[in-house]
Amino acid sequence: MALGKPAESGAAWEYAPDVQVAFVGADGVGQRGSLVRFWDVPFERAAPVRKFIAFKGQKNFTGDYWAASSGDLVGYESWVERDAAMALDFDPAVVALASQPFSLAWWDGERDRQHTPDYFARLADGTGVVVDVRPENLVDEEAAEVFAFTRKVCATVGWKFRLVGDLGQPFQANLCWLARYRHRRCHRAPVAGLLRKVFAEPRRLFAGADQVGDREAVLPTLYHLLWRHELTADLVSAPLAGGTVVGLGAGRAS
Repeated sequence: MALGKPAESGAAWEYAPDVQVAFVGADGVGQRGSLVRFWDVPFERAAPVRKFIAFKGQKNFTGDYWAASSGDLVGYESWVERDAAMALDFDPAVVALASQPFSLAWWDGERDRQHTPDYFARLADGTGVVVDVRPENLVDEEAAEVFAFTRKVCATVGWKFRLVGDLGQPFQANLCWLARYRHRRCHRAPVAGLLRKVFAEPRRLFAGADQVGDREAVLPTLYHLLWRHELTADLVSAPLAGGTVVGLGAGRAS
């Protein structure tokens, strides 16, 4: 898997040399230095650069999400962040994911600034993706400046940048449902093979499941294949149901 290359020219390059990055590598050793030096670190395997704090009475919810793409726990500090991690895990191009992978520090001409992105994802083609999570109505002027600067820095070193907020409905509900079946234990090879044959011609979800066998026994594998994109359905327009039309998908990149 080749890593993306940093930009060799262009206005964006001026942002990187003075930006410092602090992180904790997969070996548990903390490091800090110029982003130009460390841009190719596998941040998708980095430990969180800060702890996820939980205390009695807090308004947000913290926890860990098990990411099927990387086979590891990914921390979150709110339901919105949990949903963002789940959506990244569902993305067929994502092969690895880490939470709060590093902190960026820079001088903006007036004061020292610091920012810790929420997630770092690695795509199958080697591209790095930095993700910040913030509902649109909570992006004030200062946050907008930080996100804009982070986007420019990412462009400098060949990363993509995404600012995501609340997932729309019914996509969020459908994703939460399919995520229950993301683990490989839901995959039964003989059933999966029959499902691929049945849904080679698009048909309704329950009707196709019933053709394979006992519905309750078949559905976990069917939902797992939907999570893996080996089967596909419209998850955006309506809640997933027995009448949802399902067909063959391209599958995950990994």
